[in-house]
Amino acid sequence: ELKLLADVGLVGFPNAGKSTFLSVVSNARPEIADYAFTTLTPNLGVADIDETSLLIADIPGLIEGASEGKGLGDAFLRHVERSAVLLHLIDAYSDDVAVAYTTIREELRRYNPALLDHPEVVALTKIEGLDHEIVAMQTAALEAVVADGVPIHAISSAAHTGITELLRVLAQTVAHERAALRDLEEADDAQD
Repeated sequence: ELKLLADVGLVGFPNAGKSTFLSVVSNARPEIADYAFTTLTPNLGVADIDETSLLIADIPGLIEGASEGKGLGDAFLRHVERSAVLLHLIDAYSDDVAVAYTTIREELRRYNPALLDHPEVVALTKIEGLDHEIVAMQTAALEAVVADGVPIHAISSAAHTGITELLRVLAQTVAHERAALRDLEEADDAQD
């Protein structure tokens, strides 16, 4: 079985906006619809930002219990393992964005605790229909549960709001992670 070696793995609940984000930032044309589990296979897209390209994997939506095989979970969690950076997409319309984020993290932990060591970026999606106070409130709720230093962006794929800034942060995070991994490999080689 081929495990995808993506720069960025998109994680989030079904309908969090993963496929829409991928279709906007890349050449990929995933199926997009207003029902859960539209994405049944991982979609790959290449996003160009400044002088670099990012290979992004849209991992189908996770649900609570995915790590035990509920929904389509464990089949897709395998693809997340080899992503350099995880991009959590969280629907701004969620009743509790903090619970949405922590639930996905818990599924990742149950599947493979090492996934929690992957660098993360968090994006609050679908903000185009919301006023600034609600976006600020949802962002603050995420800040309360997201680790210090993890960037949180409010974006709208439909309105192309915040996308360029998010891609730049992802590119920097991926470059930093790839460099750190190279340094580790070189250190290991030096010890052999």
